[in-house]
Amino acid sequence: MKTPETTTVFAGVDGRSNAQLPAWYQQRIQPTEVISFAEAIRELPRAIETTVAYHNPQTGNWVPTERFNALVEPERLQHGQTSDAEQMDPLFHIPTDSYSIINPVDVYQPLADVLREESIDGQSLEEIVFGEIRQYRGGGEVHLDILFDGLSVELPERRQPITMGVTSGYDFFGGHAVYVEGFARDSYCANSIRQLTDRETIKHVGDVRDFQQWWNAILETLELVSNDLFAFISDASEIVVDFSEVPFGVAEFYELLEFPSYLADHAASDARSETADPFKIDMWTLHSGATYALTHFFSGKEGSALDRYVRIANEVLFNPDRTIRTVERTYEREANNETDRAGQTGLESQLALAQIERVSKDVREKTVQFEDREATLRERFASS
Repeated sequence: MKTPETTTVFAGVDGRSNAQLPAWYQQRIQPTEVISFAEAIRELPRAIETTVAYHNPQTGNWVPTERFNALVEPERLQHGQTSDAEQMDPLFHIPTDSYSIINPVDVYQPLADVLREESIDGQSLEEIVFGEIRQYRGGGEVHLDILFDGLSVELPERRQPITMGVTSGYDFFGGHAVYVEGFARDSYCANSIRQLTDRETIKHVGDVRDFQQWWNAILETLELVSNDLFAFISDASEIVVDFSEVPFGVAEFYELLEFPSYLADHAASDARSETADPFKIDMWTLHSGATYALTHFFSGKEGSALDRYVRIANEVLFNPDRTIRTVERTYEREANNETDRAGQTGLESQLALAQIERVSKDVREKTVQFEDREATLRERFASS
């Protein structure tokens, strides 16, 4: 993932919180500074509206218009635009007059208030919240990972838990509204498990809802998301792909799911290293390999490209049958492209497709169970 212009690591709601980063997170991130959540959101750039005008080349005059308003960063206006740094440009965007500004304090100060009030298993959320804030394009695009030390999925074969939380963000460029979705971080390998739920959004148009009530409902649902994730991992761990029985290797498996080769190689290497038999790998380990590659080696930027690969990775865990069918269709399409001039698919390809079909039948038994549970998980935030 491309490096953010600014990354801020936080722990605890404010200076009164008795909070520290978990040791595993501290070791992985190694931040130079850790501040409170309240301080971090106050430091984020904000936007205000100002009048827009267009130049009339016939008269040489500038004509104001009420149809649009410029979104600008007020502190940068005081200093003026500098020529050597794009992030110092005070102008974010020029939307129509229907655009409603939602500044970071509007969204996340209510969350801070909720964290002070709520607890999990007797622990106040203000003491166990931690995470990071990433800024792009001069702070006009922001993404937050908000995690809770103690709200976790405990796997029997691991001492290190999977820590639960949410990813949230916004931008001032009209690209996307304020959003939140389920998120987890595997403390064993620091993999980020994104898009655990469907994305809940609030558009910059019309009335802005009560954010405190919004955050209350989302946080109340997180424990259910944690239970759902545990059930998916447990079942996916029992579904094994025997790569000695299919006509492709582990890296090719990811490529058939349309991972680029460099990500497929990293994913395959991690998946093979985490299993006793590198030819027999369960779907949870295959998913973990994919998230490892995306977390540590994805060369693009946060946004639609990353989201697409995250969805592919999550299919491996949340719907193994759909994943195998995708692999089968892709392999068949590639085999058909290699047919001879008589239009006959080679015997080798036919045998290979039969091998994949046998794997698919083994997975298909749990299809309904996975699909029903996935639908429930996806709707957690939307129905809360």
